[in-house]
Amino acid sequence: MSAEKTPHGKQSYAHILKSTALIGGSSLINVGFSIIRNKALAVLLGPEGIGLMALYNSILDIAQTLAGLGIQSSGVREIARTAENEDRDRVSRTAIVLRRLSVILAILGAILLAGLAAPVAHFTFGEDQHVFGTALLALAVFFRLVCSGETALLQGMRQIANLARINVISGFVSTVASIALIYFLGADGIVVSLIVVAAATALTTFFYSRKIRLNRPAITAGQSRDEAMMVVKLGAVFMASGLLTFGAAYAVRLIVLKLDGAVAAGLYQAAWALGGLYAGFVLQAMGTDFYPRLAAVADDHATCNRLVNEQTQVSLLLAGPGVIATLTFAQLAMWLFYSPEFAPAAELLRWICLGMMLRIVAWPIGYIVLAKGAQAIFFWTEVAAAIVHVGLVWFFVTKFGAVGAGIGFFGLYVWHGLLIYFIARRLTGFRWSSINHRLGAAYFAASCLVFCLPLFLPVWQATVLGSIGALVSGLYSLKSLTEML
Repeated sequence: MSAEKTPHGKQSYAHILKSTALIGGSSLINVGFSIIRNKALAVLLGPEGIGLMALYNSILDIAQTLAGLGIQSSGVREIARTAENEDRDRVSRTAIVLRRLSVILAILGAILLAGLAAPVAHFTFGEDQHVFGTALLALAVFFRLVCSGETALLQGMRQIANLARINVISGFVSTVASIALIYFLGADGIVVSLIVVAAATALTTFFYSRKIRLNRPAITAGQSRDEAMMVVKLGAVFMASGLLTFGAAYAVRLIVLKLDGAVAAGLYQAAWALGGLYAGFVLQAMGTDFYPRLAAVADDHATCNRLVNEQTQVSLLLAGPGVIATLTFAQLAMWLFYSPEFAPAAELLRWICLGMMLRIVAWPIGYIVLAKGAQAIFFWTEVAAAIVHVGLVWFFVTKFGAVGAGIGFFGLYVWHGLLIYFIARRLTGFRWSSINHRLGAAYFAASCLVFCLPLFLPVWQATVLGSIGALVSGLYSLKSLTEML
């Protein structure tokens, strides 16, 4: 049993890039799968069917978050902190308790969703047509939850390579299963594909987690209860946060659906998926590797702040050029990744890209609150973010239609980024490094400029200038990342 120790100096940059390459590389492979999957599903289902799939996914995410009690995130924190101190017996006890809790919660979560399928379906879709499909999602909830303890163990022990393999296998299964089932079953295959993907991911996760050798310490009933209470106590905050996040996403989709129709809901889902495609590999790597690394040194404020600045710098260099390129080729991207029917979503995609640029900067700082275990602060910032997000989306969708959902997302991160920076300064004395001040200002200014070009120039001129901006920023990022190594 082993976990990587927290690196220092230039080794830290190398570690960030290595973990980002592993997780990000698997995410890039999944981007290829996503291109195939999105294109096929767009042709098979159209905007309305894509919107239906998004709503089913929202139900699944909320049910999983509610039943999971946040034990995966809290388990990662506990395992990472004890693994850093090489307390093998404690890591083993936590892992064993997590596995037992996962099975119990998986059973309860599946029963809960199946029992509430009728009211959930009626509230979401406004009719009883999808009750059976909603009830079937209970199986997907079971498979997702039963392996949550295994995922926490892999992440807490920083088994990055194995997590990357799980990502690739899951992406492949998701693509094959989704296309095949929906081709043969039509919209009725949506729920079945979600179940198959969840089951395949669970089996893969179990396969790799069982390779970690754990001690077999004797665990008394009292120790088991104490471990479980500790994990659940912190996990309840993560659960509340997850409910707020997924609940806000669910509310946004309902707002677009109710105010602008089913087609608009499909366009929003397409733009949202594409907007997070490139930035997603940086954010996923951040959650997979950076969070447990930060949790392990959360009590050392200087080291904590240094890690956040290093992660922010690398994330900006990696994601910035991709965001600028997506802004430039938004119209073309919607045609290539989906179909001509989705072309109206290009403007929505551009607003989401601006928000993603701010999200990349805000996320590393937000992990300070998680790593410190500041439960009350974390909970109330999430409450505020959900309220602001839903409120902004409702306001702007009533004014501008589906595009307003993208404007609301951008507005959320303008507000949330400032708030989380202020909180981090109070918790650890965090400040952005001078390089991050310059880098963040340069990339955000470039993104805003490329965003505004089509408003004042013909399309071909805006595309040429945007392409130059993406090329220059890409070369600068490549040079900077090379120097780090």
